[in-house]
Amino acid sequence: MPQHPHIVATWSSLGKVHMYNLDNPLKILKQPGSVAPENPKGPFYTFGGHLEEGYSMDWSKVVEGRFITGDCRKNIHLWNAREATFDVDQVPFVGHKASVEDLQWSPNEQNVFASCSVDQTIRIWDARKKNGSALGVHAHKTDVNVISWNAKVPYLMASGADDGSIRVWDLRSFKEGSPAAEFMWHKKAVTSIEWCPQESSMLAVSGEDDQVTIWDMSVEKDDEEMETAQSAEIEVPPQLLFIHQGQREVKEIHWHFQCPGIIGSTSATGMHLFKPAITEA
Repeated sequence: MPQHPHIVATWSSLGKVHMYNLDNPLKILKQPGSVAPENPKGPFYTFGGHLEEGYSMDWSKVVEGRFITGDCRKNIHLWNAREATFDVDQVPFVGHKASVEDLQWSPNEQNVFASCSVDQTIRIWDARKKNGSALGVHAHKTDVNVISWNAKVPYLMASGADDGSIRVWDLRSFKEGSPAAEFMWHKKAVTSIEWCPQESSMLAVSGEDDQVTIWDMSVEKDDEEMETAQSAEIEVPPQLLFIHQGQREVKEIHWHFQCPGIIGSTSATGMHLFKPAITEA
């Protein structure tokens, strides 16, 4: 939970979502020589209302304790914190036709969130209305795996799909169904995508092709550079600034909120922390 970082949520393969209070374990980490308890506490709250396991969840940064979860049965449930527990609406949001793969709360609206799905759509929802999304577009030609809402420019959203495509959406013209930008660099499915919290135009993307790529959407095409790129064997988009490799099966990436420019990536072969060596020409 952004407002209380010691509150952590996890998805279970049994179709349950657990809430843990990690306040004591975090205090132990701050005390040199301290030993973790032999019998750690289990979850203080568990929701078993999903009909199948899932992968998507997100905390609201606008409303404290507000949370959403989506499952492989296409259902989305809304949570609200109530003192030491949670009130989970048993009636799901209905609209997707296949598994909900990712969820994102609006960075500035308390009742607005977005979802993406195996049904190849991205939908924008009003949390006060369950039956159908407010907006929806056929966003990609394959499963839409991940989305990221830009916290500094709230009308921008990025998405990544199973075919490796990356698209940037201007939500002011979202219903038209045409992305503001599209890139086909990754050779396999996009597994994670996130806007930089400090630089509004910077975007990090990971894929099953064992690459983490860093993009700057403010970069425009230069005629001279384009001529050079066209003569090269591989055409590199001018917005692509950096490629990080050395991991296999990269699953997730995140920018560091306190240390600008640092990125963490997790994979089947471990975790990397790195800062892209990007210099201005």
